[in-house]
Amino acid sequence: RAMGYKRSERRMIAVEKRLREGMTSKGIMGQTQDTIVQAITSFALYGFPESHAASFALLAYASAFLKCHYLAAFTAAALNNQPMGFYDAITLVKDAQRHGLHFLPVDVELSGWLCLVEECGGERKVRLGFNYVKGFSRETAEAIIAERTRAPFASIEELRRRIPQITKEELKILADLGALNPIGARHRRDALWQSELALRPIGYLLESAEPPEIPSPLLPMNPVERLQADFANTGFSIGAHPMRFCREQLEVMRVISADQAKHLPDGSPVRVAGMVICRQQPQTAKGFVFLSLEDETGIVNVILKPKVFARLRVTVLSHSYLLVRGVLQNQRGVVSVKAVDVRPSPQPSNASVPSHDFH
Repeated sequence: RAMGYKRSERRMIAVEKRLREGMTSKGIMGQTQDTIVQAITSFALYGFPESHAASFALLAYASAFLKCHYLAAFTAAALNNQPMGFYDAITLVKDAQRHGLHFLPVDVELSGWLCLVEECGGERKVRLGFNYVKGFSRETAEAIIAERTRAPFASIEELRRRIPQITKEELKILADLGALNPIGARHRRDALWQSELALRPIGYLLESAEPPEIPSPLLPMNPVERLQADFANTGFSIGAHPMRFCREQLEVMRVISADQAKHLPDGSPVRVAGMVICRQQPQTAKGFVFLSLEDETGIVNVILKPKVFARLRVTVLSHSYLLVRGVLQNQRGVVSVKAVDVRPSPQPSNASVPSHDFH
């Protein structure tokens, strides 16, 4: 137990006296005794991390196997058990998409409370659940699931009548996300328009079994507006990564992507940019700070020396998207950027998530 205990050197010293006494009683003396004590004490210095390494290796292998062979189920399970681990839901989604997994949006006719795996033309996809809709109650979600099992919804107005507990805000959120499009809306803003009509006083609805349709005068959302609506209502988007909308501007600024960085030689001067998904300042790192930036092609790691971080602290800590100028380190397939300068990066407005910051 002393050998397997974290920082076990003190415990080993405490038992060394008894150990030596026991060996003496068995006739083990002198240099042989010293050699045995030294060997046991030396093992104790790494016995604890060795056992932890074995435990984490097993978890890493099992996770990698599931991710490789059962990506849809693995991703759905990870999303359904948030918050957990190192990365936010958006990073899990974008990584899975880069590995070929397709996602399906929240849908009042098909979504469950949790994310589900669906078979579509022989392909397994992940359907987002109501659990990722901000401000949407589980009670309302379960009422929708129960009602649609009885009979599909013919329209947004019918949904409103059959789910009386749904609030105005909940209906608006579903419309904003496109979750109402399958029941009669041409696009998200059309769904918003129909939702407002459906929320007319009950007395008005009772006057006619089928209230007259009023065409929506609203234009469809453009891709950036859909992205912003997704982030506002779920915290991420299964559509294009936010950085994709800035790529042309970044190329003019000679900013390379995370994928391009992998193919440049060690020592290259580079500019990289992305959404900050992690900031780390380990106590054992002597003041060094580490960032992880994500763009539409992957993740690039950034290293800030203590003096660089001290100079740029406010920028590094206060912006969700960063542009980093520095020197590429590409050694044995491990890529990072040693930062020289950091500034805010171009970004689609209102499309960001809190980073995971560790000390």
